Order: sequence, then structure tokens, then C-alpha cells
Amino acid sequence: MSRTKIPFPVRVPFVESLGLELNACAHGASELRVDLADAHMNSWEVAHGGVLMTMLDVAMATAARSDHLDGPGVATIEMKTSFVRPAEGELRALGKLLHRTSTLAFCEASVLDDAGELCAHATGTFKYLRKLPVKGRGVKALQRTNPDTP
Repeated sequence: MSRTKIPFPVRVPFVESLGLELNACAHGASELRVDLADAHMNSWEVAHGGVLMTMLDVAMATAARSDHLDGPGVATIEMKTSFVRPAEGELRALGKLLHRTSTLAFCEASVLDDAGELCAHATGTFKYLRKLPVKGRGVKALQRTNPDTP
């Protein structure tokens, strides 16, 4: 797949803060990359598992949406992750849409290090969703409808 950076189909500030780059997204497949920095590391100075899980999740989600980037979004319903080896250097996540129904996408993804070694693998199920309102869905909205919400 290409190394050219392309825009994500939607803006996700958390993904931006990690510095993930989308390099391909078409025909049921996607590729993300990140060059690990200090902020990505755990106490053993390798990629934190949360970085790997985010890469896997986003790779699967973009693969699920790859043929209809302007269509419905997806929400992760479930995800199973296996960590295979410590991840270092530039990481690449490859996502693949395995099967799609009208409402669900079944996907898998792998994270590889710069030597091409498998670091983590995941499978996931995603639900296709119509666009939901961005504002008014958080704690403040709940407090307006239920003043007893902490």
C-alpha cells in the first residue's frame, strides 16, 4: 500500500493527538502509520498497548468504511486483541474488511514493526451508524435531563 498521507474520513482529535497517519483506504482495506515518540511509550520504552489497540481499532474502522467514506460511520461493538511482541520504531497497521451486512462489519487488523514483524493482531465487529449529533450527548446533556447525574 501507499506511503502517501491521505485525510481521515472524519476528524477524531484523539487519533490526531497520537499522530496516526492514514496512508490507504479503499476496497475493504486500510493502512495507518505512526513513528513512535516518547509519548507513545510504556515503562519498558516500547509502544503502550493503548497505542496499538487504537491503531488496530482505527485500521478496522477505516477498512469497514473504505468503500463509502462519505456514508455511514461505524462504532466498535467488540474487539479482541492479541499482543505478540513489543512494538518499536515506525509501526504500520493493516486493516481488512472480512464481511459486511447491512448493519455490521466484521474486520481484522495487524500492527507490524519497521522490520515487518507482527506486534499485535485484532478482530472486531463494527455497527454502521447514521451520523449522530456531536454536541449535547455528554455528561452536561445528561445533567440537563437528570439533575441528579454526578
